[in-house]
Amino acid sequence: MRFRTELKNIRTFAKLTAALGSLEKIAWLRLSDDTARFTVIPDMGSQVWASLAMDFIFDGYHIQSAEAGNTINLELPLQPLQRALKSALNSISASLRLTKKDGLPVLSMSITTTTSATNPPGAAKPSGTAAGDDPFDDDEMFQAEHLETSLRREHEKIITQDIPVRVLHPETVETIMQPRVREPDVHIQLPPLLQLKAISDRFTKLAMASNSGSSANTKSPKLELSANMHGGLRLRIATETTDICSVWSNLENPELDPAQLDCPVEEHPSTKFREGGANHWATVRVDGKDWSRVLSVGRLEGRVIACFADDHALILYVYVPQYDDATAEDSVVTCQYYVQSYSM
Repeated sequence: MRFRTELKNIRTFAKLTAALGSLEKIAWLRLSDDTARFTVIPDMGSQVWASLAMDFIFDGYHIQSAEAGNTINLELPLQPLQRALKSALNSISASLRLTKKDGLPVLSMSITTTTSATNPPGAAKPSGTAAGDDPFDDDEMFQAEHLETSLRREHEKIITQDIPVRVLHPETVETIMQPRVREPDVHIQLPPLLQLKAISDRFTKLAMASNSGSSANTKSPKLELSANMHGGLRLRIATETTDICSVWSNLENPELDPAQLDCPVEEHPSTKFREGGANHWATVRVDGKDWSRVLSVGRLEGRVIACFADDHALILYVYVPQYDDATAEDSVVTCQYYVQSYSM
């Protein structure tokens, strides 16, 4: 079993890791010839299945295993990976290698950075006159320099960070299945997630404050999230003492691709919801704290399409831009968030 690669698109990789880490500390990483898939399945709350082309974050990679498609399954702690990627953000280069240290498997990240030699004595300007006192002082432009100043060089430094992993046997992961959800009734592009998160967090805090002193205070409030096929989105919190909502309009309902459907567009549930008018809403109830963690995916700065299965499920599709190539399409990284919904 072998895996080694150079890293690219490190900024996006770091943001993705941070978003996943807000939901759970451990991820299942599945590497193959063509695809890298990160899966987060907390004991409670929303699941994430993120897939990206191997050549989106890996450059010149080599992967080899005895499994079909050279598949390698790893249990990966997200916090050490996030720290290592932060260290690599401004590096010259960074590489990743699956190896062993003291008999235990690790992903070893080697980060190449530069360090500049400090100015030697004599390079500083004499302190007799304060800089800028004489506007005609040409000495600012033609200072005497120490010989070593012009010969100053940047030195490369290599930092190695080891991320402990656990290699998973194929039989261990074959029972982990991506959730199956019926066709959505409404699909809509969400407003800026920073704005949506701020309002959601405020609603959650208001609900917790209104429930103060009651047994309900021990549980996270449930937010009611609704959308229609006419560009409308509604966020509502209702308690015994509070009932408030926030509404967005003129949002985009993306067109469906007929080639991706199991039925004609005319028979799709979303078509029926569109025909039902602006008062025909699909609604789910989400845990306030879990929803806040899910919205941390906003740090990826991608388009987020929410798919509502009325009173059943909410799935978010996150399409992430490729920062290193402004001409690339936004579908390089696809994160599917399966948000846990609660009965009304």
